[in-house]
Amino acid sequence: MPSATNKTLQPPLARPKTNFRWFVMALIGIIWVIATADRANLGVALPYIRKEFSLTNTETGIIISLFAYGYAVVQLPIGLLYKKLGASKTRLILPLSMLLTSLFTGLMGTVTSPFFLRIYRIGLGLSEGPFGVGSLNVLNYWFPAKEKGTTGGLLQAATKFGPLMVPVICVAIAEAFGWREIFYLFAIPGVVLSFVWWILVPSSPSQSRFCSPDEVAYIETEQTPATSRKKIIQLTSSYRWGRLDKIIRSKRLKPLGTVGEVYTSWNIIGTALAWGCMSGINATMMAWIPTYLVNAKGFASIQMGFLASAPFLGSVMGTTLGGLISDRLLGKRRKPCMMVSTICTTLLTAAMAFAPNNGIYLGALLYLTGLLIGLGYGGFSVYPMGVTTKEAYPVAFSLVNFVGQIGSASIPLFIGIVLDASSWDMAFFFLAATSVLCFFLITSLDEPVDDTMVPPE
Repeated sequence: MPSATNKTLQPPLARPKTNFRWFVMALIGIIWVIATADRANLGVALPYIRKEFSLTNTETGIIISLFAYGYAVVQLPIGLLYKKLGASKTRLILPLSMLLTSLFTGLMGTVTSPFFLRIYRIGLGLSEGPFGVGSLNVLNYWFPAKEKGTTGGLLQAATKFGPLMVPVICVAIAEAFGWREIFYLFAIPGVVLSFVWWILVPSSPSQSRFCSPDEVAYIETEQTPATSRKKIIQLTSSYRWGRLDKIIRSKRLKPLGTVGEVYTSWNIIGTALAWGCMSGINATMMAWIPTYLVNAKGFASIQMGFLASAPFLGSVMGTTLGGLISDRLLGKRRKPCMMVSTICTTLLTAAMAFAPNNGIYLGALLYLTGLLIGLGYGGFSVYPMGVTTKEAYPVAFSLVNFVGQIGSASIPLFIGIVLDASSWDMAFFFLAATSVLCFFLITSLDEPVDDTMVPPE
């Protein structure tokens, strides 16, 4: 029988290291699937809505764009609010945003005129607007630096999974019940998930009863490099990716910590402008491709549903792959995938102008377009994490997302005007030119590097 002395010498049972951060990632992903489905379902419902309300292409473009304008209005104030109050005092924002998004989604099914379509579409954008900055801020606090590219890619994949499912589901609902039931049914999941989030996810890992001390330590120590990030050191020739680093302008950068520094940094402004271009292309694919397939190519609703899903199937794979490549193969470098993505997007959107009325060809082309847009898509949200402090990141991403949503609103609206005045060919050439502009903006940015990207001497 062991003595009392021996009992006192026995170490306490250690709590196993947990991986609760990946549950948080999964929950954010599921919520984003629902949120993007709530915004994408309009694209599939549009052929039915246009028939009922006799809308022109320009009027349709306005309705499409109002969501993004509403979304954009929220970005700058919500970013400043997150920085001023901190994560702990802004915890209510995410679940409240989900609830309001579901409310306006359901209201879309009750409209009796184009006027209410516009009002509820703006309301949807205003309601969902805080969620982008908030969810990425959660990932910035809940994951170490070496996993942020992967999580950013997974998050962007989730934003494409919603539009991937939407066409087939929405067509089935519309054919069985009517287009209004699309919005009624899509409003339900967000209500449930808002309560799940509030109950299970606190402001930080250290406040979670599901995170072990080892997991908290892993997250926090990886977020802060061993050497001071505030010290500016010149780029040397010792990087293991020497030639690539010269091409992508790799530099040691002082992290941006104040609102003034963020708002005057070309790295943030250039990212915002580039994100505006790419977001506009993505929003056009989401909103106009179903109409293109029905009106320009003559596909029936069921065929359209499957083909309209193709770019988002590609995007799910592309964004996931892009995050893994930037983290594991490129040592947290974000620009290479972003640059390759824009080059390929230019070629593929231009190719759409010459696409025949062939379902297999169009499906393959739309899939590849989504895949290669997605390859660099996650980089736009993760890149600012490398050039800012954690506290300043919400301000930086809110600026990036503000300009991104202006692009998401303006480019689909412009496409509607082009279609009324010209043709689909001109619309696709415009998207290709937008991608070229995006490429040159990305090349002008600095690629931030730290000690983990440099081999030991």
